[in-house]
Amino acid sequence: MKRKKKMTSNDRLRAIIFGLFILCCMGLFFLFPRVATPLLICYILTLILNPILLFIERYHINRNLSSAILVVIFLFATIYPVVKVTPIMVSELNNLEVYIPKVEYFLKTSYSSLQAFVEARSGYRLSNEYLLQTLNFVKDEISAFVLVLPKFLGTTLELFFIVPLFLFFTLRDMRTFREKVTRLLPNKYFEKLYHLSFQFNRRIGDYILAKVIEASILGIIIFAGLFFMDIRFSLIFGILAAVTNIIPYLGPLFGSVPALIFIAAEYGMGTDFGGVLILYLVANAIDIAIVFPLLVSKIVNLHPVVVVGSVILGSQMIGITGMIISIPLAAAIKLLIDQVLKDVYEEGY
Repeated sequence: MKRKKKMTSNDRLRAIIFGLFILCCMGLFFLFPRVATPLLICYILTLILNPILLFIERYHINRNLSSAILVVIFLFATIYPVVKVTPIMVSELNNLEVYIPKVEYFLKTSYSSLQAFVEARSGYRLSNEYLLQTLNFVKDEISAFVLVLPKFLGTTLELFFIVPLFLFFTLRDMRTFREKVTRLLPNKYFEKLYHLSFQFNRRIGDYILAKVIEASILGIIIFAGLFFMDIRFSLIFGILAAVTNIIPYLGPLFGSVPALIFIAAEYGMGTDFGGVLILYLVANAIDIAIVFPLLVSKIVNLHPVVVVGSVILGSQMIGITGMIISIPLAAAIKLLIDQVLKDVYEEGY
């Protein structure tokens, strides 16, 4: 059995400095969000793009030029679709305003029919407050979104200028920065933490990339299906399905219900509604049965019970945001626990 080395006073000092550095970084993140937000975005993008960067470097291209090439590719891949899609999105959003009263009328008449059915069967009459509260909540949320939209667009425009600049430096210097930060630790922990940070970055980067691919596949299936069925606002509903897919378990519900309500209000409960319902069921079945197991679950390597439990805990603590970050956070904690157990028992788990 190996004899453990005692921590020297120098090691304690370095551990304190490392802890203070982490606390300062966390404090700066909350105090200066306009700088911290693009840095966080660039960190995530660096995790995703790092394998491509390493591939480019195999052709004996230095890191500066490799990072610049990758930033240019990223800008083209981001700006070109935005330029093409934005006019269509603006047109569809303007047309969507015309159909909101129709949807509201459909919900009211459907709720009245439900009231009559329940009252005829049970003698109990549902209160109108349930519907009114729901409609008022939706209207308030839409109004709040419209009010913050100019600020959101301004922030997005600012990010379009800042993120590429920061991304170049994070791609170029992330490896050096990680080495310097880990060297703040005592020597006995340096190698372990460096290896752990490498594993964490690779796993989280792969997870985020897999979720992006998964959401894109689902969004494309929904958009293509609605488009070929000649359903209005197919692009909006496709993007909505892709964006809400990042929310575990509740994502398919958030992505499909608005589309199904609109289609029922516009086209009735006939073949169009049935076709769209089948489309959403098939698309989500493909996602859950094929895409998610192949792309996501193998990367995080978590037991299904742990995944469900982490999502529930995340939703209870910080709502939808907690649900989104719960799985990668659980994967990070598992990595840490595995390392601790390995150190304690001196064997892999």
